[in-house]
Amino acid sequence: MSMATKVLGKIFTWWDGATIGTSLWSWRHGEKVGTDGQGNAYYRSKKKLADGRERRWVIYRGANDASRVPAEWHGWLHGAFDGVPESNLPPPRIWEADYTPNPTGTAAAYRPAGALERGGRRAAATGDYEAWSPDA
Repeated sequence: MSMATKVLGKIFTWWDGATIGTSLWSWRHGEKVGTDGQGNAYYRSKKKLADGRERRWVIYRGANDASRVPAEWHGWLHGAFDGVPESNLPPPRIWEADYTPNPTGTAAAYRPAGALERGGRRAAATGDYEAWSPDA
């Protein structure tokens, strides 16, 4: 990919990281508070809003997909706590699963028996269903 294509992509696209305008606005009006394990950067406004709260946002590294925000940063973004997640959370448990991207719309998406992508044939009915009747 050429440098011109990368620059034009940053100017005109919003679905793959931040546009140049968003990056400039974040640099001028925001303070970077941290990054998560996927490289997403989290910011808060330098000035408080009129009601005393601060604006918080994320700049994604790669595709803009809200499911890529880990739970701890989701809580911070929505004001559940003031400090950054590293200072508020216990260490991860051994049973906690790592992040997996949302596969909807990809070849890895779940397709049950009967889905068109799997031939469109459902299993035959077993006869254990009895329709409801208001008179029964």
